[in-house]
Amino acid sequence: MTERNELAVRLGRAAALSLLAGTVGGAVVLAGQAIAARSREYAQPELGLALRATVGRADAPPLRLVLLGDSSALGVGVERFEETIGGLLAQLLSEGSTGRRVHLSSVGVSGSRSTDLATQVARALLGERPDVAVILIGANDATGLARPADAAAYLGSAVRRLREAHVEVVVGTCPDLGAVRAVASPLRQVLGWAGRRMARAQTTAVLDAGGSVVDLGTETGPVFRADAGTLCHDGFHPSADGYRVWAHALLPAVEAAAAVAYRHHH
Repeated sequence: MTERNELAVRLGRAAALSLLAGTVGGAVVLAGQAIAARSREYAQPELGLALRATVGRADAPPLRLVLLGDSSALGVGVERFEETIGGLLAQLLSEGSTGRRVHLSSVGVSGSRSTDLATQVARALLGERPDVAVILIGANDATGLARPADAAAYLGSAVRRLREAHVEVVVGTCPDLGAVRAVASPLRQVLGWAGRRMARAQTTAVLDAGGSVVDLGTETGPVFRADAGTLCHDGFHPSADGYRVWAHALLPAVEAAAAVAYRHHH
């Protein structure tokens, strides 16, 4: 696709969005914002971040934890393993009297949408079966204007495949896109609306498939909106503080899933 064609597609998409905003003047503003948002420099994955790690005491009961999803499953926006969602969850799960020795792996790929989860599930189930899978997906579906029902159906089938393999599943739904600072109003409000629709469809699909849901938008959105420090330099991906907020939101559901997996094994 030529650059001009691609620009036309973007303009068309932004103009379609602006019909939701309801004004012709808004169409011009949104089109400009969409172009600006897409041409920004976004954070890239740090190649040094560990995709496999073991955290915790050698004598603690083992827990195999796998992360699936988009850039947030990898930790795009931070530079150290300890600051990623996986690193933070592994650390939190390894602490305390009931601490676990966490064998962590990630099969997430930056830029992934729900349609990409089938490949990731296949990779996650290679070798030793994980006890708990954490899936972080939906932001790219929402910003790409995927139909929520379609995206949620792909997510539901991924959860179902993992559950059939006796893996406990926790899904962090589409975060609050109205908190991102990489785009201005009114496009930010439109993204926020698209993200909430996506999260609602995801919640239904995941629960139907036997997974647990953490509504990241509702639980952590207010913190992200109030504190610019929760986002990294690109104003889109979380910072170390942002990932910490998410990890603590996910932790109760992940701990509960780990407890269920432990009971099934013993």
